[in-house]
Amino acid sequence: MMRDRERTGREASPSAAVIDSQSVKTTEAGGPRGHDAGKKIKGRKRHAMVDTDGRPLVLQAHTAATQDRDGAVPLLKASRRSFPFVERAFADSAYGGDRVADATSITIEIVRKHPEQVGFAVHPRRWVVERLFAWLNRNRRLAKDFEASIASAEAFLHAASVMLLARRLARAS
Repeated sequence: MMRDRERTGREASPSAAVIDSQSVKTTEAGGPRGHDAGKKIKGRKRHAMVDTDGRPLVLQAHTAATQDRDGAVPLLKASRRSFPFVERAFADSAYGGDRVADATSITIEIVRKHPEQVGFAVHPRRWVVERLFAWLNRNRRLAKDFEASIASAEAFLHAASVMLLARRLARAS
């Protein structure tokens, strides 16, 4: 990831990131799962932190019952080990509040939708994490969560993100 950042003229370590989550259905044999009442999905929730170009930094899986603000705390804390230079993270309004803001030294900037918005609209900064989720869902194995454990679900997320980065680097060569 650092090599790809340097190839595009950026610093090796990012100073800004974007966070978001995606709820996905699981199979009946899919291990731990929960119900996301907002999306009406029984399954798991994938939390992602990406740099401002959409490269995955931290990927985590939880039961879908985990609220975004609760899932953000371990995500932000995990990011400090590998990416200590991240100073700012952009997120949607689900990440507002003291719990997320006080989790680490990362400043959380909430990107709000326009008050007159009706339907879908691309929001500045946040679209890169949505694009990552779309790329991940191109992997048939990730379209639905088949894994029996959270650890194996995260392993497949990491494997898919490595394949994405390898494709990016291959195109650049």
